[in-house]
Amino acid sequence: MNNIRNTDPTIALLLRAEDHRQRDTFCLIASENHVSPAIREAMSSRLTNRYSEGYPGARFYEGQAVVDQIEALAISRAKSLFGADHANVQPYSGSPANLAVYAAFLKPGDKILSMDLAAGGHLTHGAQASVTGKWFQAIHYSADSVTGQVDAVELERLALEHRPKMIFAGFSAWPRQLDWSLFRKVADLVGARLVIDMAHFAGLVAGGVVESPVPFADVVTTTTHKTLRGPRGGMILCRQEWAKSIDRAVFPGTQGGPHNQVTAAKAICFLEASTPEFALYAHSVLDNAKALAKPLSQRGLPLVTGGTDNHLMLVDLCKTGFHGKEIAQALDRAGLVCNANKIPHDTRPAATPSGIRLGTAAVTTRGLTSVHMERLAGWIVSVIERPDDQKLLRRVAGEVRDLARQFPAP
Repeated sequence: MNNIRNTDPTIALLLRAEDHRQRDTFCLIASENHVSPAIREAMSSRLTNRYSEGYPGARFYEGQAVVDQIEALAISRAKSLFGADHANVQPYSGSPANLAVYAAFLKPGDKILSMDLAAGGHLTHGAQASVTGKWFQAIHYSADSVTGQVDAVELERLALEHRPKMIFAGFSAWPRQLDWSLFRKVADLVGARLVIDMAHFAGLVAGGVVESPVPFADVVTTTTHKTLRGPRGGMILCRQEWAKSIDRAVFPGTQGGPHNQVTAAKAICFLEASTPEFALYAHSVLDNAKALAKPLSQRGLPLVTGGTDNHLMLVDLCKTGFHGKEIAQALDRAGLVCNANKIPHDTRPAATPSGIRLGTAAVTTRGLTSVHMERLAGWIVSVIERPDDQKLLRRVAGEVRDLARQFPAP
């Protein structure tokens, strides 16, 4: 970081501190991961100098010959990886991708049917705190906290009663995979567009670990980070009949020029995700999640739905006497980084919810296997039992650091 150090030593010191923090801790945040050196290099390339409003072959600026090739390659790789008719790789992240889908198909005041934020949905699925909940009429469904599935009868009842123009499936904090065929059936019943947000589990789809939503949906949105292990960005996949509508909604509908350095990093991400090595990684993410969930449950921590079918799990802290933010902060001090999260039927506010969310994508990237999950579970349980014991937190942090340095991040 010589150039940064010479230009802005304060930022250089902070960047170095973050390097050390990531080196000496384990990230259990389900929405984070560690990208490859190749993706980091692409993110800092000279492509960041370019402005490229429009699409390959139809730009509003000149000098786009190389940019066009890069974006076309990213599109081709995305379509091949997920078996999609069309891909738009320009969305800046997952939330802008979802906003573009609204812009493509809806008018303000139209109805949508989506998973409740408190039950594991996402802000942009019509939560009141989001513009999507202010601009559109959102009706929410939940998934059963025991079976992990959406009640088919209730979903159909809500759809028939409210006749939404769009049904959102997918989640931000749910430990089970949903039945995409159910949503397709209900969407067809009421003539709604079916949008599936696979931001959290896109890498598991790419690796062949969970069922792909692409054959069932009109549109699939995703981030390119999280389990897909790419740069911070978004993407929209859709059927060919919706391609023009989606492209117009992204540009000029909701965005200006794409971030070309991120587009290049996405192209690399899709190439990496198409390899046998990535498929092994995706399977390991799921194996590690199950291997972490089991000892947590055995040691008395209730898990929402009793376990996991993907990369994440939700721990119910109601019986501990502590709320999720307190536990998340204690785990952070112990070198185990996660986030506080609401659980189904949570009576506590979002700032201090009754649960924590744990994920295994990032620790799997670092090389941890199911063998190590027992040890992680032991540390987590000990901190949850005594979150105010500073001596314990320091000891655990030291032990975490010693193990973390044996498995360096890329």
